[in-house]
Amino acid sequence: MQSIEKHESNVRSYVRNFPTVFSRAEGSHLYDAAGREYIDFFAGAGALNYGHNNPHMKRALIEYIESGGVTHSLDMATEAKARFLETFDELILAPRNMNYKVMFPGPTGTNAVEAALKLARKITGRMNVVSFTNAFHGMTLGSLTVTGNEMKRNGAGVPLSMTTRLPFDGYLGDDVDTLDQFEAMLDDSSSGLDQPAAIIIETIQAEGGINVAGFSWLRRLERIARKHGIVFIVDDIQVGNGRTGPFFSFEEIGLLPDIVCLSKSLSGYGTPFAATLIQPHLDVWDPGEHNGTFRGNNHAFVTSRAALETYWRDDTLTNDVKRKTSYVAERLAALAEKYDGEARGRGFIRGIAFENPHLAGAASAEGFKRGIIMETSGAKGEVLKFLAPLTIDDTTLEQGLDIVARSVEAAATSSVEGKLEADELPTGANGVASRLNGDSQLYARYGAE
Repeated sequence: MQSIEKHESNVRSYVRNFPTVFSRAEGSHLYDAAGREYIDFFAGAGALNYGHNNPHMKRALIEYIESGGVTHSLDMATEAKARFLETFDELILAPRNMNYKVMFPGPTGTNAVEAALKLARKITGRMNVVSFTNAFHGMTLGSLTVTGNEMKRNGAGVPLSMTTRLPFDGYLGDDVDTLDQFEAMLDDSSSGLDQPAAIIIETIQAEGGINVAGFSWLRRLERIARKHGIVFIVDDIQVGNGRTGPFFSFEEIGLLPDIVCLSKSLSGYGTPFAATLIQPHLDVWDPGEHNGTFRGNNHAFVTSRAALETYWRDDTLTNDVKRKTSYVAERLAALAEKYDGEARGRGFIRGIAFENPHLAGAASAEGFKRGIIMETSGAKGEVLKFLAPLTIDDTTLEQGLDIVARSVEAAATSSVEGKLEADELPTGANGVASRLNGDSQLYARYGAE
């Protein structure tokens, strides 16, 4: 830990909330250098839907490397890429009657978003993009323009323009349809609203606080986009790849986006991988107009194909996620009721928003002491966030939720006794950063028993 504190930039964040040195990982568990075991309810911020070192993907990757398979190829043709594309079409797109061209924009989610925004502007010849309150789409400049978080946006250091921010579903209360004003302004040429090139939406705002958009609201949003010739983009980076049960979070809703952004668990193994799915008639790129040195990650092609072959030939994983979802939702709802919180979520992304915004961070810290990794989200870090691997077994899931219950109780007790010091608590995942000056201070308080 001393070498991390000495040499790594102050920008580091998660290490401040989970101050130990991890040495290995397997399935739904992490182990630190001292041999202590932690249940992982974080899953690499959603990049490890199939758990750590999944044996199916590990075996495929090792065999590929040992055979001398191509590692780096830019966007040249490789067998690994061709096999991934064939499998993705066979197991994901074709069964859902989807017809998308697959673009590899670069290795991360923000690359997928940047490509989507750039393409929408090229298609329409318009500049303005509509995004939503509490949205999070990435950390590069284009993605930051459509992100809501103030701290993240301020880090850009330059004006972030060409975006119209609208209230997300439920932002103004359950009895207000936040799309009424938007549609009225689009229909009025004197409203002053610049005709948008695109609408970008998360069906569930993960980093924004586990805010779940209603199905009817999302369908109406898509209809508005179609009516006005606006490119409809769904950012499925964190809540896709089975996180809600089906492969895409929008399947059950009946949406058919113009562009879909994927990353995180797309590789299946935690290796960097992103894709931007484009309706064929919108694929108007000129060759090389958008590129990147690492857009052809062959190791990720291999692990992603293994994940698809293992988990997406039938509905077994989807049905198992739905089954476990009921149990998780019930447990978290009981905690929320007991501690003045609000249970949120859909599928295997869940959370409790606490009335006391510091309680979630305190519960996360108490959980770390007790052997669980669980982050927070929301504008104030007020939401304790459940994001376990989809493949977690029932016993580990129950054990983890038991630890969460004890951790929330301990945090709530500290709050009542006046021991919660707001300036010394982790601030949450959408910019997780301890307010403490150093990792060692946080470890001294929360990391030792």
